[in-house]
Amino acid sequence: MLSLSFENVQKRFDSTIVVRDLSLEIGAGELFFLLGPSGCGKTTCLRMVAGFYRPDGGQLRFGDRVINAVPPHKRNTGMVFQNYALWPHLNVRGNVEYGLKVRKVPTAERERRVKEALEMVRLGHLADRYPSQMSGGQQQRVALARALVVRPDVLLLDEPLSNLDAQLRLEMRAEIKRLHREQQTTALYVTHDQEEALSIADRVAILRDGDLMQVGAPRDLYRAPNSRFVAEFIGETNFLPGQIKAINADSLDVQTAVGPLRSARPTGNWAIDQPVWCSIRPESWHLLTEGQKAQNEFSATLEDAMYLGQAEQLIIRLGGGREATTDETWRTIKVAVANPDARPPAIGGAVRVGVDVEDVVVLAE
Repeated sequence: MLSLSFENVQKRFDSTIVVRDLSLEIGAGELFFLLGPSGCGKTTCLRMVAGFYRPDGGQLRFGDRVINAVPPHKRNTGMVFQNYALWPHLNVRGNVEYGLKVRKVPTAERERRVKEALEMVRLGHLADRYPSQMSGGQQQRVALARALVVRPDVLLLDEPLSNLDAQLRLEMRAEIKRLHREQQTTALYVTHDQEEALSIADRVAILRDGDLMQVGAPRDLYRAPNSRFVAEFIGETNFLPGQIKAINADSLDVQTAVGPLRSARPTGNWAIDQPVWCSIRPESWHLLTEGQKAQNEFSATLEDAMYLGQAEQLIIRLGGGREATTDETWRTIKVAVANPDARPPAIGGAVRVGVDVEDVVVLAE
């Protein structure tokens, strides 16, 4: 297993900077995700690692080896493409052994490794089928076997699940996680799908317009985003604008238009009257029953509800404070209720909602 590192890597196309001074350390055996919207530079990073693009500045390393000028066929990477990229005239066995043939692996060793790889992705019984005779999920597993059979130093995955339907994506997420756990290959995975990243990554780097915004474990990024962009991109959230009114040892007091709000104090430099955004996830809000208290609570009106079986999504308009104006869309929040009651809620009725101090994330404007 090898580590993979970006050291102040830059890439531009003509006058457009696509990747700007990117520094990342990806540990040996780590399943690492590059996540971001279209055009953020994540696929360009992957192609630089594969050798399809050459950095305009900085260094790429496999372990201690600088690979900037190393051609693709000498990097020992395995690539899983978005569109599978299987040879239509070769059967499953032929597709998987192709890379071994190019590497001139002896026949007996080649056959043994192909058999192992197909068993690994649970397709040993379909070795004689052709890609056109297989489902999308099966084709993607063939592509995974083809990439893993060469025993790559680094496995590269370019949005490999984007062409699959919702159920197949869930199945393949579990499959990729299982394969990585068994093989422990260093893997770099590119996607714009937040759920994909949250569900299977060891760590995630979030990119925006060629800049690195934040790196961390999925749980840390979700619970403690460092910017409004990260909070919005990594999952659904509600933003309440306010100003800091008190800075305590372990908390911040924020005044919002709908009342005071206390947050567990995040790291950083804060100032009295500093304008901030308070990020609160839908599942962090609680509907309060009569007599029930919360660390932060607000009066509100229930505007709509969407029943989803295992959960219910409520649309609630926060009240109190000054009169709402048309530009105060932040007053309308989403609240996720797990295991909802059998009776539907009363649309238009008054409700009270609460949120714990630990679930309020204060972000600088």
